[in-house]
Amino acid sequence: MTNQLKEALDTLKETGVRITPQRHAILEYLINSMSHPTADDIYKALEGKFPNMSVATVYNNLRVFREVGLVKELTYGDASSRFDYITSQHYHIICEDCGKIVDFHYPGLDEVEHLASHVTGFKVAHHRMEIYGACPDCSAKTAH
Repeated sequence: MTNQLKEALDTLKETGVRITPQRHAILEYLINSMSHPTADDIYKALEGKFPNMSVATVYNNLRVFREVGLVKELTYGDASSRFDYITSQHYHIICEDCGKIVDFHYPGLDEVEHLASHVTGFKVAHHRMEIYGACPDCSAKTAH
């Protein structure tokens, strides 16, 4: 078991959330996934192991994980929500062609929050930044 998984399970236990086999599997899948999966992606990946699990079970568990602060729900207009296991503060670059989402880190934006607060008088709670473009695979396809 990875350290991240152990810490996440400990967080659930501390908040009184029962650890079911499905809950464990969904959490483990999210931690190991770099693709920011939808609930449907998670369901499809785990349905062989848990034939009695429904998409609703996946959604309900993701809601629990979001409420205890383990998972961030990423919404993009009409598309299905994607879910991201919260590791450290990071940003997303999104391919406009295939929808792939990749994490990147940039610590400089803490200064932007501070400046925004200073200039406007707002008490900044958080920010969200996304960069859009074409991933290397899609760029290669359009270059031919």
